Amino acid sequence: MTRTVMGTPRVLVIEDNLDVSALLERHLRGLGCQVAVADTGEEGLELAFADPPDMAIIDIMLPGIDGREVIRRLRADSRTGKCHLVVSSVLDQQDLSELAVDAMLAKPFRRSSVMHLLDSFRNSAAQET
Repeated sequence: MTRTVMGTPRVLVIEDNLDVSALLERHLRGLGCQVAVADTGEEGLELAFADPPDMAIIDIMLPGIDGREVIRRLRADSRTGKCHLVVSSVLDQQDLSELAVDAMLAKPFRRSSVMHLLDSFRNSAAQET
């Protein structure tokens, strides 16, 4: 991933289900995002620390380092601490309330949910500048 170009959000998807990650990638690219995909928590952390994204969408149920730990490490690191973090899960939002995330993308999701998430990110980013 490269730095944001002309408002193009850079999104990292950390998801072990290849069908889900492919669908997210397709939706995000269709909405004008640069997308990188990792299928393990370890790979996601490596990508995020090497080139911090604007947003990371993280599955909770990952092999190895799970999504909760990925979120904790991303928030704790100065390179990724301000990255917008989104949890993607079939769990109820109440079950994930302890996580330091900016939003939740409930599974199964629709393109409209991804679009709404991206619009919220863009609005938030515009207010920060």
